[in-house]
Amino acid sequence: MRITRKLLTVTDRIHTLTAERGQVSSELQWHRHINDDAQRDAAVSDAREDRLEASSTAADVRRFERRLRDIDRDLAKLERRRQSLLAKLD
Repeated sequence: MRITRKLLTVTDRIHTLTAERGQVSSELQWHRHINDDAQRDAAVSDAREDRLEASSTAADVRRFERRLRDIDRDLAKLERRRQSLLAKLD
């Protein structure tokens, strides 16, 4: 029974992270689009505000990419744990 509870907990966490991954991935696409626009604006403008905006949007993209990598790492770890628990049920 104890292994079953652990397995359910791991599976729930996998589902939660999978849903979060979808959300983060969608937001990352939006931030990339915004960043592309900001980078173009900064490239053709001498305005300090445009350069600051480009820097800010680039940082947002990096933050979302980092979160996506973290989620993928956590999912891989949880999947290995899930496989280990399933093997113990046999």
